[in-house]
Amino acid sequence: MEQPSSHLKVKRAGGVSIVEFADRKILEELSIQEIGEELRAIVEGEPGPRLLLNFQNVDHLASAALGMLITLQKKVQEQNGTLKLSNINRQIFQVFRITRLNRVFDIHETAEEALASFGQA
Repeated sequence: MEQPSSHLKVKRAGGVSIVEFADRKILEELSIQEIGEELRAIVEGEPGPRLLLNFQNVDHLASAALGMLITLQKKVQEQNGTLKLSNINRQIFQVFRITRLNRVFDIHETAEEALASFGQA
């Protein structure tokens, strides 16, 4: 069984899956689909998934990726999980603001802050 080229680096800390993106630019339709599938696999693997997406390496995000994130958010909620985002750069955050997705997602400045906030949930 060959290992798909992963777009994600996943670490676990205190019951939270911390996901970092390997790609600086998430623009291609295909890689967005693959990322979506990798994230879905993480979420489906456990009840009440707790997921933190750390965008610290990401410089560019296609708007198609936002759709994938919304789908992921719904999936996480269906499984009574929690999804948080962190380390989104200013340019990408603008897109979240314009599309009002900053209200849909729980966005934190840093991964540390986001992780701490899981504790309060």
